Parts: sequence; structure tokens; C-alpha cells
Amino acid sequence: MTDTTTPFRPDWTSPPGDTIADLLEERGWSQAELADRLGYTKKHVSLLINGKAPVTEDTALRLERVFGGQAAFWLAREAQFCAQRARLEAGRRYADWIGWLGKLPVHELMQADAIPARRVDTKNKPALVEELLRFFGVASPDEWERHYVGMEASFRRTREEQSDVGAISAWLRLGEIEAEKLEGLRFEQARFEKALTEIRTMTTLPPEEFEPRLRELCRESGVALVFVPAIPRAHVSGVARWLSPHRALIQLSLYGKTNDRLWFTFFHEAAHILLHGKKDVFLDDTGNNKLIKSQVEHEANEWAGNLLIPADQARKLPDLKTKNAVRDFAHSIGIHPGIVVGRLQHDGLIAPSWMNDLKISFRIKRNAA
Repeated sequence: MTDTTTPFRPDWTSPPGDTIADLLEERGWSQAELADRLGYTKKHVSLLINGKAPVTEDTALRLERVFGGQAAFWLAREAQFCAQRARLEAGRRYADWIGWLGKLPVHELMQADAIPARRVDTKNKPALVEELLRFFGVASPDEWERHYVGMEASFRRTREEQSDVGAISAWLRLGEIEAEKLEGLRFEQARFEKALTEIRTMTTLPPEEFEPRLRELCRESGVALVFVPAIPRAHVSGVARWLSPHRALIQLSLYGKTNDRLWFTFFHEAAHILLHGKKDVFLDDTGNNKLIKSQVEHEANEWAGNLLIPADQARKLPDLKTKNAVRDFAHSIGIHPGIVVGRLQHDGLIAPSWMNDLKISFRIKRNAA
């Protein structure tokens, strides 16, 4: 991994006094003469030149009258000096916080273009701390701990492996950032339920046809739908959560989805939105068979399964022994055959290796409109 071009950030500061000193030299004035012209003491002028006294609005106006130019120039110089001084002070704190990097999936976030790609070495670690604070939208690792580690109390996990809070928080934050780009409407349950009925009919379509409409139906219902690269150590393929009391989020991973898994995961997360309140963050890995059993996960599974294959039709599943039978059954209930195959495999009615050619593998572009 190679370093990317970064903005020039000097490790020194230049106070407005440097410019004052240059002007004194050009004009051949002493500090005492400048003090007389400004109406300040010689001590105050010395403090100005050495960056120990600030350029106030009054000082800027006096400098404007003495040297010409604009007061705004002097105020801008003071603001730049203060910002750079603060940045250098922050840089010293970043060096003290580099231990925080060990809790985070730094390389994975680089691969996701969430932070600039650079070597993770002693020289670059303070800059990486700053970039990750910006990524998470927090002022320090303490705020990250309070917000994201504090959020862990609301996690509802489906796997024991979902214990890497750094990886999980990074994946959740990637979803938040994508959701922030979308127009936010208030959630309407009846509208969302109606949208899900239409969305079910789109399971037979290719991604380029269903994806724009899927996003739009969710958006109109007050649900942000985002597709985000997987973070391996997070062990999460889908999440349902509430960004606010009036806006829900469904977040799905991007990679290696077969259509049966994608659609089941989507409807599983939709079930959490409809059934299970607004306080919890549901972390799901619906493609894993060794899952933590819980009532809410059972309810979400049952709801999603019944929406895709209604209970009265599911009774016919044991009789589906051939691909043609699966195709005919799927056509009769208006879903893709791959979804039926996934259900048959999940229920143990056929081996996991059977009929996989009826499924479709695809990826959805992360930044699709």
C-alpha cells in the first residue's frame, strides 16, 4: 500500500508578528516608533511581534491605518496562526492516542476509501488518528468510546464472534456516512409495509432494474437503504437500526451475495424495523448457520420467510424434488427460483450443494444513485 498525496501541514507556526517585523524592516522603523504610531506600549508591540498578544479587531484597524491594506488581512493572519497553533497542539495529543489504532480495522477502512491509504508506521500514526477521528465524527478516542462502545449495550447479535466493537463500529459508521448523503423523510409504517409488497415482486429482476426502485421505495417510506463493503472482523452482513426516532436504516454488505441471501437479509432487516422497536441495533449474519437463538431473530426469520413464501404455499416445499418443479413453484408465487432453493436448503429439504445453479450471484454498486 503506497502513500497518497496529503496536504502540506507545516510543523511550525508563523504569527502575524512575523509580517509586522517584515514591514518594520522594509520601512526602517524600530519597534519603539511603531509603538508610537499604534498608540501602544513598546512591551505590547514586542508581544505582538512574538505572537504573545493577539491581533484583536481594534489592533487590526490600527495596523490598517499605520501600514495600509485591510483590517481583514490582519484578522485572517491571526485566525490562521491560531488554527495552526491549535493543530500543532492537537498533533501532540494524536501522538499520545496512537494506541487507539489497535482497536480499529485501519487497513480495511483504507481499502474502503474511508481514510487515505498510507503506511501504518510511527511517522504516520498520529495523522491516522486524526483521520479516524474525522471518519467517526468524534473529538477524541474518549468520545468514540462513549458513543460507539457505549452503543454496544444496544447491540443484538446473531453470532458469538460479533465482539470486535472496533470493526463493528467502523462498519456502522460507513453506513451512517452513506445514509447522510440521502434525503431523509419521516418513517411511515403503512407506507413501508405497502412498499415491501411491491419489493417482493422485484425479486425476479436483475440488479440494474430492481436496485433504483428498491432504494426509492425505501426512501419514500423513511428508511435509508445503503450497501456497504463488508468488514471481515465485524461478522455482519446486515443491520437494522434507527438513526433518529423518525428515520430507520437498513444496511447490507456488498460482496458475494447470491440473490436468495440478499433478499432474505433485506426482508429480515425490514422485519426488525417493523416489529422490534427503535432502541436496539440488530447485527445480523443471515448466511451463517451457527447463530445465537433469540426470540426477536426467530420472529424476524419467520416474518421474512412467510413474506417470501407464504405459509400456505410453504407446505408444498417438501414435494419440490427437481429444478423444473422449483421453477414452476417459484413462478406460481411470483419470486425467483433461487429464493426457493435457499429456503429448501435452509429447511434441510435438500443438500446445501443442490440446485445452486438456480441462484444468481451479483454485486450492487456501492455508490449507485
